[in-house]
Amino acid sequence: MKLTKIELHHFRNYIDQTLDFSAGINVFLGENAQGKTNLLEAIYVLALTRSHRTNNEKELINWNSQTAQIRGILQKRLGSVPIELDLGPKGKRAKVNHLEQARLSSYVGQLNVILFAPEDLSIVKGAPQVRRKFMDMEFGQMSNRYLYNSTQYKKILKQRNRYLRDLHHHVQSDRVYLDVLSDQLSAYGAEIIFQRLQLIKKLAKFAQRIHSEISQGKETLAFAYKTAVADDQLTSVETIYQNLLNQFKQIKEKEITRSTTLIGPHRDDLNFVINGKEVQSFGSQGQQRTTALSVKLAEIDLMKEQTNEYPILLLDDVLSELDDFRQTHLLTAIQDKVQTFLTTTSLSGVQQELLTNPKIFRIENGNVSLEK
Repeated sequence: MKLTKIELHHFRNYIDQTLDFSAGINVFLGENAQGKTNLLEAIYVLALTRSHRTNNEKELINWNSQTAQIRGILQKRLGSVPIELDLGPKGKRAKVNHLEQARLSSYVGQLNVILFAPEDLSIVKGAPQVRRKFMDMEFGQMSNRYLYNSTQYKKILKQRNRYLRDLHHHVQSDRVYLDVLSDQLSAYGAEIIFQRLQLIKKLAKFAQRIHSEISQGKETLAFAYKTAVADDQLTSVETIYQNLLNQFKQIKEKEITRSTTLIGPHRDDLNFVINGKEVQSFGSQGQQRTTALSVKLAEIDLMKEQTNEYPILLLDDVLSELDDFRQTHLLTAIQDKVQTFLTTTSLSGVQQELLTNPKIFRIENGNVSLEK
């Protein structure tokens, strides 16, 4: 999969901008606050219909306009595919091959991207919600079913938490409706947990190999999924569903007292273990960075396995955060394999001999020029 062209209309500080990209490495070069990360963000939004930088979609639209458009041309195995995303007061509209998509979930997955930014180093050492978001964003691109289950789960979770608050404050007294919501949440939650387990197992396989290479065989990386469901009940969707449902019955009073849902995939976590020790708590900074890099590179292989297409890699000012050894491993791993977009304030900190024929775009105050 390659993104050959992008058009931006009133997106951030770009009024009308059209860029043609290289199938290899594309570099957005410029000082801070000039608009290079906005270009990377545009690709991310075109892929996932949401930003990695803000939850407020109004920020994506130029302040002189009510609407913004991002259009792209994808080159896939089966040919060229135009995709389009419109942002406006009435929400988002997505098109594939000029046909409007009834649901955004049917659009996501047309363009698959993997973002690696300095904050992604917190996948390892950050709070559990960082890793849950990571799983939902990445697995949602790989599987429409996962995306659908995740969307439905969040919708019912919000309803259930609201109903628990109403029961706590005696606004409602109907416990039967709470049981209905518990059943629905258990059903979607079981699907999510089971799919996470399958995909984590595959991701771990790729990450273990990469981590072993980077650590020169000295370290073994393992993944551990942490959930309230007992290990011996994780064998199928049905056993997970029954386990969640039984637990909801047991903790009903506690949840009403606390006015919140206490178990489920929204509370689960993913732990990384090196040579038997948890990296989150006991790993050195070097081990944490190597783990984050291994996970990100493993995503490329997993996405290729799941979708039969390589994703596009977005590197947002991350090379400056990696030492020469890890930088070399990253750039060598993606060489001639993955279309890559990277932002940087300077190429001086980048090992340029590893950038094969990069196409360099210089960005200054929202103006883009191609370096010869």
